[in-house]
Amino acid sequence: MGIQQVLFLLVLSVTAYLAYRHYHRVYKNIFLGKPKTINDRPSERWKNVLLVAFGQKKMFKNMIPAVFHLFIYIAFLFTQVELIEIIIDGIFGQHRIFSGVLGGWYTLLINLIEILSFLALVATFIFLYRRNLLKIPRFVKSELNGWPRLDANIILFGEILLVTGIFTMNGADGLLQKLDPGHYPDTGVLFLSNAFGEMFLTNMTQDSLMTLERAGWWLHFLVVCGFILYLPFSKHFHIFLAFPNVYFAKLRPRGEMENMPAIMNEVKNMFGLPVEAENNPDVEPNLDFGAKDIFDLSWKNILDAYSCTECGRCTAVCPANLTGKKLSPRKILMDIRDRATEVGKNIDSGDLTFFNGEKPDGTSDFYKKHYQDGKNLFDYISREEIHACTTCNACVEACPVLIDPLEPILELRRYEILSESAGPPDWVPMFTAMENGGSVWQMSDEREKWRTEI
Repeated sequence: MGIQQVLFLLVLSVTAYLAYRHYHRVYKNIFLGKPKTINDRPSERWKNVLLVAFGQKKMFKNMIPAVFHLFIYIAFLFTQVELIEIIIDGIFGQHRIFSGVLGGWYTLLINLIEILSFLALVATFIFLYRRNLLKIPRFVKSELNGWPRLDANIILFGEILLVTGIFTMNGADGLLQKLDPGHYPDTGVLFLSNAFGEMFLTNMTQDSLMTLERAGWWLHFLVVCGFILYLPFSKHFHIFLAFPNVYFAKLRPRGEMENMPAIMNEVKNMFGLPVEAENNPDVEPNLDFGAKDIFDLSWKNILDAYSCTECGRCTAVCPANLTGKKLSPRKILMDIRDRATEVGKNIDSGDLTFFNGEKPDGTSDFYKKHYQDGKNLFDYISREEIHACTTCNACVEACPVLIDPLEPILELRRYEILSESAGPPDWVPMFTAMENGGSVWQMSDEREKWRTEI
């Protein structure tokens, strides 16, 4: 076993170990939320996954960025074949092991990967231009200041390095196949990388070409390893989470609000109707209304937050935001994700002062009852933001991965109004009129008096 093979196995093992820790941490953060059962209409859910997650259906409402995003997306899918080959070669000390297995299909596949990689490179430069020079309004909102803006650029520069590694490796390899055919299997004519090699590398010695080929090979592999470790800290985690998020997305009409089981049971009890079973995991056993922290949201709400692409399509169509109000649906999701990350970090610290000295049992119910750090979601999301929402569902319609920013906004409102008896002063007359007369308008007569006059 050579030194390169040992080094490869070491890097691969460390990456796998660290990746497990980071991804498992996000998994635990998501399930800090309340239990929620989502298992209805599976065929329709799989259809959404195929059309929306794999097929990028909703992206094409904005055609130009959708086409360029498609280049990067398809290139990402196909380059996994080359990555698998690199991993197998690295583990077993081989070189282009698929070339002997696939024959002519290998040439076709690598040519396709190179064409897609080139198109992805073009799309990457266009996206850098759109974000940093063209300054499209949804990319320059205040919630993207600092890390979010840097995060968006880091992944684009990573894409440039990845494509650089592919063409350096393949270009040098094409020339080495002529110089040392015994060690470098014939891959056939690779149009783009062969042209790159002939243009820039023909005057290099064999040793230099070997070094360059290995440099491209390692660059490709190390960028992928860095990408895997980076994802849990990035908005680009949607590359993985978009698929389960789309599967578990709501299927009911967007204008239909979700009832609060505790209140529904009270109303049904008043009318002598059967109430929902107490052992239903989705029915709250107490009379807590709405949400003040992530423990009061469902795990699906937190999954939404971690799946957010920060593309800003929701904020771009929000009528409240467009009229100058403070609300940004994208910021709401980013705040929920930041709060979940903060709470998860505090829990992982093992500091029992967050639980009044009690030892956690690892359940979301325990954390909801005992976790305390002096903050909640209202420290991230202002009252002004949630009051500005018109519940028009424009943000829900716009999201390319079926995220629902409206639900956590409504949950925060419900907590403020029903648990704190607070809310905007302008809303109080409306609530009073609803309670006394069954109408949002204050009328001297009962709402249904007209029925008795027929």
